[in-house]
Amino acid sequence: MAKTKMSAKPGYKCAECGWVSIQWVGRCGECQAWGTVAEIGAPKAGSLKPGEVTTPATPITEIDIRESVTEPTGLGEFDRVLGGGFVPGAVVLMSGEPGVGKSTLLLEVAAKCAERGTVLYLTGEESASQVRIRASRVDALHENLLLAAETDLGSVLAHVEEVNPKVLIIDSVQTIAASTVDGAPGGMAQVREVAGALIRTAKARNITTILVGHVTKDGTLAGPRTLEHLVDVVVAIEGDRHARLRLVRATKNRYGAADEVGCFDLGDSGIRELPDPSELFLTRRETPVAGTALTVSMEGTRPFVTEVQALVDPTTTGNARRAVSGLDSSRVSMVLAVLERYANVGLKTSDTYTATVGGVRVVEPAADLAIALAVASGQRNKALPQGVVAIGELGLSGEIRRVAGIPRRLAEAHRLGFDHAIVPKDSGTVPQGMRVTEVATITDALRVISS
Repeated sequence: MAKTKMSAKPGYKCAECGWVSIQWVGRCGECQAWGTVAEIGAPKAGSLKPGEVTTPATPITEIDIRESVTEPTGLGEFDRVLGGGFVPGAVVLMSGEPGVGKSTLLLEVAAKCAERGTVLYLTGEESASQVRIRASRVDALHENLLLAAETDLGSVLAHVEEVNPKVLIIDSVQTIAASTVDGAPGGMAQVREVAGALIRTAKARNITTILVGHVTKDGTLAGPRTLEHLVDVVVAIEGDRHARLRLVRATKNRYGAADEVGCFDLGDSGIRELPDPSELFLTRRETPVAGTALTVSMEGTRPFVTEVQALVDPTTTGNARRAVSGLDSSRVSMVLAVLERYANVGLKTSDTYTATVGGVRVVEPAADLAIALAVASGQRNKALPQGVVAIGELGLSGEIRRVAGIPRRLAEAHRLGFDHAIVPKDSGTVPQGMRVTEVATITDALRVISS
């Protein structure tokens, strides 16, 4: 009896490494690349026939750019991050941890944009009444701000078809599901399909679209990484939920710089701009206090005068404790080791606690010198002179190295009334009226503050 020939099962192959799977997956199991797995035997790009031209090629000098001019949102700090404002047809992906203030900020932006056109806010995580209550609390009410609660992609597109808004906000993209795609909302296939449909609609109708995205435990954007490549702008909101400061940072921006940072103050009455956020990072005192030092950190292109505090106390146990808040723990450990080795600052029998003020996180090497001076001041119980800022990277052999942007840092410190700075040698232009002391080693820096 002749054996019946069984039909071969379809297979899928990674275009990058050749890994083969019996079913389609979004991520290659061998090289971990996204979107490279395709069905074996599928038509290749080279075998496709030319189609019809939908948009004729035009000389670049004749392209009309009026439709792509940025329009301010009404929040200057948010416009700084976006590169001047919203571009019609642009798609912005906003991410942040739960409770960091994403929805509050978007309601503020929606109310401002509603003054110049219709804004459609679609929520999939809360009911419309819950969003209405928050909007009342932060005074973000406007008759041109339309609100609806939807979780189906077809219904979302129907709302867009009916309203034709100027700005569309989806909170969040992981809660919207397409009925034509299998899988639960928030899954890889669902997020890819929902985002693709919304992006196509935004480009076709010239609607500025904001997609809110969840983040994972390690702080990265949840869902397929291809979303970050599909959208025009990726914005992240950062901040300690127990502090007021919120930093809005662009990690990708096709219409402006990707290193700008916007500062906001999140309070009970909503979120407000902080054009001069240094006041949050400083503690105003009439007399200097031991264990404190000032530095100027950089967030993107913005300098912030930041206060570093250190508490050095004799340990009651056999092992000295080290605790860090708002600083890089590995750099603090290195600074403590250099102080012990080259500056004769005894810390082996003392607990050392270091922190920043205002909830700001400083991880750049430019704060090394301020950390060292704060710890030395706390250990000796002698306050630094008032009005002094310290900027510089500390090397493992005790030398003070130059860092980028010292003239800009000094200009910001001088603007806030600080008249003396300790910096590395050859640090560049000095603001008029400011006294600058250049040091080569940590020993020289400690000698300056002791004199």
